[in-house]
Amino acid sequence: MRTILGIKKDMTQTFGENGTVYPVTLIDTSKCFVCGFKKNDKDGYDSVILGLLDKKNPKKPEIGKFKNLKGSKKLGLKVPKYIKEVGNIDDVKYGDKVLSSIFNVGEKVEVYGTTKGKGFAGVVKRWGFHGGPKTHGQSDKERHPGSIGSGTTPGNVKKGKKMGGRMGQEKVTVKGLEIIDIKDDIIVLKGAVPGAKNNLIVIKAT
Repeated sequence: MRTILGIKKDMTQTFGENGTVYPVTLIDTSKCFVCGFKKNDKDGYDSVILGLLDKKNPKKPEIGKFKNLKGSKKLGLKVPKYIKEVGNIDDVKYGDKVLSSIFNVGEKVEVYGTTKGKGFAGVVKRWGFHGGPKTHGQSDKERHPGSIGSGTTPGNVKKGKKMGGRMGQEKVTVKGLEIIDIKDDIIVLKGAVPGAKNNLIVIKAT
C-alpha cells in the first residue's frame, strides 16, 4: 500500500503543453519516516505506522513509548509530531524515510485532510439559507432560520434539522487528484486539497 504523509505548503498555478493554466497544491513530504509497526501476533493484524516532523515538546509517556520501539535510539529518531497508521507495507524498517518517488507523475491519488475550522456559524453561512425578508416588519430577522418544527403535534424538532452550529474542522477525502510533478520530495497535485497551510495531508495511491 503506497501511502505518504506531507505538509500542505502553497497553492500556485502551472501551465500545460498547450498553455492551459492548472491550479496546483504543493505538498512537502521530505520528513516522512517509518516510526512503528503493528504485528499480527501481538495486535491481531499487520500494519505500518508513519511519522512526520519532530515534536518540539513531547510528553514523557510519548518519549517512553517511542524509545521502546526497536532500534529507535540507535537510529537517533525523535518523537514525531504526526502519527498515522497506513496499513501493511512490504520491505520497510524502523527509521526508513518514505520517498515521494513511490508515486509516478500523471498518477491519480486519494488525499485526506482536515478542513479549515470556521467556528460557530449560522444557517445562512453553514447551509446557504436565504434568511427572512428585509421588509414587512422584520427588522432583525434577516439571517434567522425561521420555523424549525411543528406546533403541538408532534411538538418537537426532528433530528438532523439544519441549524446553526460548528462549521469546518472535519476530515475530508478528495479522490482522483492528479500528480502533476514531483521535485525534491515536493508533490505537486492538480487542484485544491482540504485544510489550511501547514496542515497534515495524507496521500494514498488509489
